[in-house]
Amino acid sequence: MPASVTDDQAQQWRAQTQALVAQARDSGRAIQISGHGSKAFYGQPVNASSGDGLTTITTTDYHGIVAYDPSELVVVARAGTSICALESVLAERGQRLAFEPPRFGGKGTVGGMVATGLSGPGRLSAGPCKDFILGLSVMGSDGALMRFGGTVMKNVAGYDVSRLHTGALGILGLILDVSIKVLPEPAARATVTLTCDKAQAVTLCDRWLAEPLPISATAWGLPDYWQSDSPEDGAASFSPSHNEALNAGELGIRFSGAEAAVQSAIDRFEKQHGARLVTPDRADRFWNALRDQRLGFFSAADPNTDRLLWRIAVPAQTPVIPITGPAILEWGGALRWVWSHQPAAEVRAAAQQAGGHATLYLAPDATRAKEGAFAPLPRALQALHQRLKAELDPHHLFNPGRMYAGL
Repeated sequence: MPASVTDDQAQQWRAQTQALVAQARDSGRAIQISGHGSKAFYGQPVNASSGDGLTTITTTDYHGIVAYDPSELVVVARAGTSICALESVLAERGQRLAFEPPRFGGKGTVGGMVATGLSGPGRLSAGPCKDFILGLSVMGSDGALMRFGGTVMKNVAGYDVSRLHTGALGILGLILDVSIKVLPEPAARATVTLTCDKAQAVTLCDRWLAEPLPISATAWGLPDYWQSDSPEDGAASFSPSHNEALNAGELGIRFSGAEAAVQSAIDRFEKQHGARLVTPDRADRFWNALRDQRLGFFSAADPNTDRLLWRIAVPAQTPVIPITGPAILEWGGALRWVWSHQPAAEVRAAAQQAGGHATLYLAPDATRAKEGAFAPLPRALQALHQRLKAELDPHHLFNPGRMYAGL
């Protein structure tokens, strides 16, 4: 782990950044916020509002753990802190980021983690990223330093600004320091798999998640999709073969919790469902590859077609939706990754009809510019977003257009 910047260095970085913000504000230039750049593909390109281009503010020189109280399960980290570095500190005390944010090949900062709001397999049982953000400090477009929330869970009146920033892609201000709730590592963890088709996977997960089982993650897909595209992962697949004609895939179920509860779940699934226990090393390689999107599935773009990768969120019990293409289902079916060549409007309409929404996750820049990365907002919700942007970034400086045009 790189040494944290000192308090004096952090103060100097903030002062330099305030000067950059003032220069951009005075010249009418937009500000593009960057960390490791690992999630630059997500969302829309920043819109330069003037012919002078963009002012880029990079947070990587503003890193380190500000405070950590393992007994209170709270850590405060600067925005440029590597997620991997933070997790290394937590692991020394047997603690973790339970929502398992993607690290994209060892890259990814705490600020980017909050700005994108992306969660990994652990979101099924732990909840989303936003539920773990207790507070944060932000630099506004006037250069002012503001603190929202704290280091404990509590109810407050007015905007929950910490949650507003989570997933806002930096359009509301420059995130500086983040207070994060952490959790202990479970006493035991195990993974089993069974063969079923996509519809069966949704039905089974819906049933099991309604029972008091220690399920912490699920994932379904055709076994070919489980192959990792990273040599360091080795063989990350659950099973060496499948019957594609029958659409038979592998459903992986991860149990986490007390040793007795995990062992009881293993015994039940082996006896009642013919489930197969996966070796711990192989299971860890798989879940990490899925979390960090290193599976070959995620790099399966076909330059000869217009197939795009969609990230579709729907209620977990939703049956198979009419969006065709290679798919991986996570979170009991609530998250569905699909490579599809169907028109964007058709994909989004199907997701909306199912009570969810579809995000254009991987696509050429021209396609993202044309279709938009995120589902269009209803007029009332769009007006609310515009009011929030005007209130929290009145000079319209930070990452304009990163989520939607006009924001």
